[in-house]
Amino acid sequence: MQLGGLLEELTVAKARAGIEKLVHLTPQTARVIADGKESVISAQEVKLHDVLKVLPGETVPVDGMIISGQTSVNQDVMTGESLPVDKTVGDEVSSGTVNQCGAFEMLATKVGEDSSIQRMIRLVQSADAGKAKIVGIADRWATWIVVIALSAAVLTWLITGKIIRAVTILVVFCPCALVLATPTAIMAAICAAAEASSEHPLGKAIVRCFTSEYSSKIPEASDFKMIPGRGVSAKVEGYRLLAGNKAMLTENNITISPKMITQAEEYINQGCTVIYLALDGIYTGCIVLSDTIRSESAGTIKALTALNVQPVLLTGDNEKAAAAIADQLGIFEVHANCLPEDKLKYINEYQNRQEAVCMIGDEINDAPALKAADVGIAMGGVGSDIAVDAADIALVDDEVKEFPHLLALSKRMMTTIKINMSFSMGLNFIAIILVIMGTLDPVVGALVHNAGSVLVITNSALLLKWRNMR
Repeated sequence: MQLGGLLEELTVAKARAGIEKLVHLTPQTARVIADGKESVISAQEVKLHDVLKVLPGETVPVDGMIISGQTSVNQDVMTGESLPVDKTVGDEVSSGTVNQCGAFEMLATKVGEDSSIQRMIRLVQSADAGKAKIVGIADRWATWIVVIALSAAVLTWLITGKIIRAVTILVVFCPCALVLATPTAIMAAICAAAEASSEHPLGKAIVRCFTSEYSSKIPEASDFKMIPGRGVSAKVEGYRLLAGNKAMLTENNITISPKMITQAEEYINQGCTVIYLALDGIYTGCIVLSDTIRSESAGTIKALTALNVQPVLLTGDNEKAAAAIADQLGIFEVHANCLPEDKLKYINEYQNRQEAVCMIGDEINDAPALKAADVGIAMGGVGSDIAVDAADIALVDDEVKEFPHLLALSKRMMTTIKINMSFSMGLNFIAIILVIMGTLDPVVGALVHNAGSVLVITNSALLLKWRNMR
């Protein structure tokens, strides 16, 4: 029984470490402006309506609203968005997100326990309940079996007057095999699965594309300027180049023909990011960037759908980008602009309808949903450590094509658990009948008892080779 408890603990204890890592993301200091002076204080000391200054590269200490300046903020921690989001006066910023470009001043609107990063920590903690229900069922059955065994032993002694039979009942009825039935199968399934197994992101993407498509050398740029929330400007081979969003060209009185605007909007409606270009004040074209979908993803979604699994996309990306991705993958239910609590809400709604939920994620903001889902799967290679710790399963090589196999393996594991539990229960009841009849003595009873435990473990161990036999 101690072995069974140890195996069970090994499968769930790792999740606790994830909360500690999440706490470490909480900003420790903040720059407060008071009476025209700037001072650095502990983030816990920030009060509501304090004015804070955030420099490029710093983490936003509390939730607030920008009152001066503009920038681009990496919101990956909170929303999972792949690209930075432009922010200007009046826009809200969340604690834990990273300021990537210009300095700005903000008004604190949510501090301490009310901040976004603290709310996410509480979500992960609250989502920890209700895991491994099948293990709890086995433990409850084992408890009742102990009560039954004690009662049967006492009654046998009182009726027959032979204490040896009562002792034999206690020997054969100890629920070791039942307690081992579930954790050994879970551990074996886990082992089987493991054995199988510019500084701006847009600027870097453009450079990678150029170097892969063209053999010519990238020309040197001078007088480079980054304009937060707009784009960049520089001199390249004597030309003044502007590269940024539509607002940047409008502010510089650069005209874009209606035909070009229509063409750009078509790309935007497909979920792409469009960068407009101008040389010496004349619009010259645009660069279009989009998220890359794994080649095997669509096939994986189709295979899961064939197994009566309904795919749902929960994402922090905007509606157009989410719709474009979902259309390519064949996903018909999409929820965009999701914060961590939104993902948790949708999962709870499905569970309230008695639907089993498997959550797949790789970001810090996915951790609460990964823990709340009936099964959480994290992309271990590219995913956050916090997401991996919150999940039940981590795909080390990030092969999404393994999802159908994981589903089949989990069904096989549940079948093994049910067989183990039925066998151990049946063996115990048959043994107690034989003891009452005087057929089994304590020595033979001990052998029967241990043989049952060995058979349960052996049956679970077959899962280790199941991948090779499928």
